[in-house]
Amino acid sequence: MSETVSRRISADILMLDFTTAGSTCFLLQTEQEDDMPDSVYKVIELIGTSSDSWEKAAANAVQQAAKSLRDLRIAEVVKLDVQLDEKGNVEAYRAKLNVSFKFEGT
Repeated sequence: MSETVSRRISADILMLDFTTAGSTCFLLQTEQEDDMPDSVYKVIELIGTSSDSWEKAAANAVQQAAKSLRDLRIAEVVKLDVQLDEKGNVEAYRAKLNVSFKFEGT
């Protein structure tokens, strides 16, 4: 029988609902304190935009960051807003995120 080990784990779940594609995606990010005692992480602020939804705006920001950053860890949505046209109609959904990645110093 396996031995039980107790650890404190925190998890953030981001639900992405792509109605046009007919699917829903859940992204689970976990942090385990025991696994990173000597690690350093950098946090940057990103703003993603989409003409369709806040979920797509957040996904756009993370996908773009993943093209140039390695070891992305957590993406936390900190603010949602919309850009309006002169008539008050929604032009774009915007999601502000704090994104962390493992810092590799020189």
